[in-house]
Amino acid sequence: MPVLTIKNLEASTEDKAILHGVNLTVNAGEVVALMGPNGSGKSTLASVLMGHPAYQVTNGTVKYQKSDLLRLKPEERAQRGLFLAFQYPQSVAGVSMGSFLRLAYNATHDTKLSVKDFVKLLQRKMDLLQLPHDFMLRPVNEGFSGGEKKRAEMLQLAVLEPTLAVLDETDSGLDVDALRVVGEAIQAIRKERPTLAILVITHYQRILDYVPADRVAIMRAGKIIKEGKAELLQRIEQEGYQQIT
Repeated sequence: MPVLTIKNLEASTEDKAILHGVNLTVNAGEVVALMGPNGSGKSTLASVLMGHPAYQVTNGTVKYQKSDLLRLKPEERAQRGLFLAFQYPQSVAGVSMGSFLRLAYNATHDTKLSVKDFVKLLQRKMDLLQLPHDFMLRPVNEGFSGGEKKRAEMLQLAVLEPTLAVLDETDSGLDVDALRVVGEAIQAIRKERPTLAILVITHYQRILDYVPADRVAIMRAGKIIKEGKAELLQRIEQEGYQQIT
């Protein structure tokens, strides 16, 4: 069942057109890999989906579940279960991971949890991702390594329990070991929540070794130029993006 349906989406920033008629569907429980060269519009699409004010939609529609996504404010999109993992997560000095996640959880759920109940939930999620419990006491991304920042993003994903997760180059800057840990975290979350829809935005195949894609979509010059099954990854590796039409 479609969670996200994008039709003929066009968007620009500072009067420069970037998206030129994007069409894409992501179904419940599905992993869709959105791949393409630098500057093809992948991260712009993620920003548009979350309602970043720097981008203006000039044409097309985006249906999220039964809602017109483009009519919702960014906070309303998050409240309805749309999650974005950033390529470069920001640090928040003086705010602990636990406090940050409790505020985020209560802002996106109808049921508000007390501190005691939330700590129980958070500890269970940290156990799921094999994170030490003192992780919740550390300031948000302050002094974190690249791998720790991405694991913090996965903890947010596990705690907030969204309907659709957009992972914008989550593999960026990770070494082999950190990538494996993050990939295993994503798979643990999927096992717990099998209906979670995931849009993985990436340049490279390596994260898909840990999080296999059901479908692959290739973006070039602001458009989806080809979709296919996992076999399409082999063509990308052998031919590069420019040779695929």
